[in-house]
Amino acid sequence: MSDSSQVILLAHGSSDKRWCETFEKLAEPTLQSVENSAIAYMELAEPSLDSVIADGKHRGVERFTIVPLFLAAGRHLRKDVPAMIDELEQQHQVHIRLADPIGMNPRLGDAIRDVVLEELS
Repeated sequence: MSDSSQVILLAHGSSDKRWCETFEKLAEPTLQSVENSAIAYMELAEPSLDSVIADGKHRGVERFTIVPLFLAAGRHLRKDVPAMIDELEQQHQVHIRLADPIGMNPRLGDAIRDVVLEELS
């Protein structure tokens, strides 16, 4: 990945630190494997999407890809996040691409199956 681009794993966020820790553990393999990647929260937790974008811009990042750690595209991904992206693009003069939610990838279904089978054994 180029120094001028960054991947952001976006989770909803919660005031419950244990909830956030779950997503941070899920994100850890990606953060260790994908150069210039970060986790951000939509609300109620830090780092916020705004602070990650601002930090990236400060480091010279011009292009961001947001990978939502959501199972489906509900109201947040259809309305709230695109509105946030529009505002952040204007505020920071960057380009932000919103990827499909992670739940749309069929491999996640396989991973869930594997976990269920492991629990049954």
